[in-house]
Order: sequence, then structure tokens, then C-alpha cells
Amino acid sequence: MLDMDDGISELKKQLVEKDKEIAALKMKLDQIQEANYLLSDLQDKVSTLTPLKNTSLTNDDILRYSRQLLLPDLGVKGQMSLSNTSVLVVGCGGLGCPLAQYLAAAGIGRLGLLDCDEVELSNLHRQVLHTEQTRGLAKALSAAQALGRLNSKVQCVPYHLQLSSENALQLIGQYDIVADCSDNVPTRYLVNDACVLSGKPLVSASALRMEGQLTVYNHEGGPCYRCLHPLPPPPETVTNCSDGGVLGVVPGIMGCLQALEVLKIASGQRPSFRQHLLLFDGQDGRFRTIKLRARRAECAVCGDTPTVTQLQDYEAFCGSAATDKCRRLNLLSAGQRFSVQEYKAIVDGGSPHLLLDVRPKVEVDICHLSTSINIPLLRIEERKADDVNLLKEKINEVKQQMNTDSPVPVFVVCKLGNDSQRAVQILEKMCGSELENITVKDISGGLMAWVDKIDPSFPQY
Repeated sequence: MLDMDDGISELKKQLVEKDKEIAALKMKLDQIQEANYLLSDLQDKVSTLTPLKNTSLTNDDILRYSRQLLLPDLGVKGQMSLSNTSVLVVGCGGLGCPLAQYLAAAGIGRLGLLDCDEVELSNLHRQVLHTEQTRGLAKALSAAQALGRLNSKVQCVPYHLQLSSENALQLIGQYDIVADCSDNVPTRYLVNDACVLSGKPLVSASALRMEGQLTVYNHEGGPCYRCLHPLPPPPETVTNCSDGGVLGVVPGIMGCLQALEVLKIASGQRPSFRQHLLLFDGQDGRFRTIKLRARRAECAVCGDTPTVTQLQDYEAFCGSAATDKCRRLNLLSAGQRFSVQEYKAIVDGGSPHLLLDVRPKVEVDICHLSTSINIPLLRIEERKADDVNLLKEKINEVKQQMNTDSPVPVFVVCKLGNDSQRAVQILEKMCGSELENITVKDISGGLMAWVDKIDPSFPQY
């Protein structure tokens, strides 16, 4: 009887905890719904923005901006220019957050904050305007709320939407300067072309791993993005933060430098990187500046006889999606791929097999399935003798467990099921030569699908 009473007491305690969780989730849902309603209402009201007409500094303005008013290169005239300048920030992430924060602090008159994503926990190490309390909110609104607390006199206009060929000219046309803080190639071409067609200067930055870049396009006859990159890079060569990682302070540094260039242009000063590219190496702590070639007369959008006179389909042009999320490849047939549910059945059934994890070691150190062996894709591509011998050894161990002449099943896994597909293609070519008789299957969706479908407690990154 005592054991039953203890069990009932424990269940009641769990029920109370679940009720608390449900109440907290309902409150969070209400906050998100209210915020999205306010966001939608605000965007309806700002489809056409009125010009800024600030004519003087108040006593509060003088006190707030006193330290920068003392700068001879800025002064009262420059501060008034800032207060009458509008800037569109494309992307409220690792670059856009510090950029917008310093522009608001400096007294820019209006900030357009454009981002189609919501705040996630993985954003917070670098996207410093967002907080744990704004998880799930539109990034544009989260940023606008934070900037409103910093400087209530700055007009912050959030746009929770995807920039596209249909809306880019209308949006960009309403702002004086555009800051490109996006993290994908199609958006960079779209923003560039819209700025050229609208006659707007573009301050562009990027950051990845421990490195960053910054330049100013389409300013006073300077080159545009297409002048330097007439054609997009092959999609498979492009790495983003989700794939390659980034130390949060690096986009912070680049975003601050981006803000500096915007403030120079807004206050009537000459930017430092109009025809120069700034390269930052965070590992060595070095900055390097490269002089860029002048505007190309044959440029497709800003040249003497442009062929791009209206916005186009930039995802088709670049061969990739306009997103900073990890891309999904489709290199194998359905017969070469196993779902995580099918692989789980193999594990539960105790069937002998080899599980090969082809992620870099730094990712394997974060999390891995205990039965896997690790040989990174790069080393598989190189087919080094030590790695081939390791594979042979492990395949032989499985073959002994099978006690049959059937091919040894080899399953390949990575984070999202992209690198694993490449590895399957390479391993199939090695069958019968470097490797004995095996069947190779990719685990579709990788370890993140394992989290979603099989084990929610498995770490996500």
C-alpha cells in the first residue's frame, strides 16, 4: 500500500509539472501571436514611408550624441544628416544585429529591419539583439523591440518577409542606404541588382568561421557586386554558417565595421571601402585591404549597355535556394537510401552491419552514435591507405559476425544526409577493388533526422 501511495504522489507531482509546462507554452504562444499581429499591422501601415524631416537637435539629442558631436568630421551638420537618413538592413542575424545596434545608437533616422526567420536558440551566440525570451518571435520584430529600448527616437520598421524579385525594388526604393547582411548567394545578387536599378549605395559584409569581408558597392561610380562576380559560384562550393560554423564575435566585428561605413556615407563622408575589399582574419588577428578594379563597362547590370534591366529569378540564376539553412542534396536513387526508421529497425533486429560516420572529427566530438566509426568525407575522397585498411578491418569484423557470403551492409551517416551521399558514391566505386563485396546505403536526413524521428534527446547542433 505504501508503494502505491508513493507512486500516486509521484504521478501527481509530474502532473503539476506538466500543467506548469502547458501554461508556459500557452503564454509563449499568446506572445508570439500578439507580436505577429503587431508586426503585420505595422507593415500594412508602412507600405509607403514618409520622408524624414528632422530640422534641429533637441537638448536630449545634444546630450545623447554629445561625444560624437565633438568630432570635427561629424559635428551638428553630420548628426542632422544621420537623423534624416534611412537604412534598410537585409538580414537581422550575426551581421545585422551589431550593425543595427550601432546605427540606432548613433541616431540614424529610420531603420528597416528585414528577415524572414524566427529567433532560435542556435542564433544567440552571435545575434546579440535577440534573447532567450524572444525565441520563436520574428527576428525583425525581436530586433525592432531591442532597438526601441536602446533609442526610442529611431523609427524601426520590421519586415518579416522574404526579399524577392517582386518586392525588392519597392522596399529598397524607400531607403537611402542598403546594408546587405544576408548569408546566401541569390540574395546577394538580388540586393545588388535592386540597388543598382534604384541608385542606392550598398554596404556589404560577410563572415564565416574565423574570417570576414567588407566592401561598398554602387557608390559614386564605384563597382557593383556583379562587376566582381559576373557569374555565381557552383552551389556545391558555397559554405554557410550552418555548414561551416562561425565564432560569434567575427560577424560582430564585421557588422560594426559595416555600421561605420554606413555612418560615413550617411553623414556625407567618403567611405573607406568604396573600391576596396577589407579582409579580416580572426585567427591571426589581421586586417588586409585589396584594391578592387573599377566598374566594368561590360557589367550586366551597371555597365554601359546593361542586359539586366529588371529583377530576375535569382535562385535559378545561382542554382541554389535563397536561404542560409543547410542545403539538401539529392545525389542517390531511392534504392541507395535508408530512412532513419528503417535503420533503427536494423539496429533493433541486431543485424550485423557497419555504421560509417563521415563528418569531420570536430562534429563527431560534439555527438555521435556509439556504434559508428569515423572517417571524414575528405579522407574518403583521398582514399588514403590507412583509412582503406581501417574500413577493410571493420568490414571483415562484420563479415565474421554474419558467417555468410552475403555482402556486408555498410550504412553511411552525416549531419543532414549530404556528405553521406557523396561518400556512398565513392565507396561504391571502391567495391571489388580496394574493398571487398559490400552494399552501401545512405541514411537519409542524417543525424538530425535521427533526432526528429527516433531520439529527441540526441544533441542538435
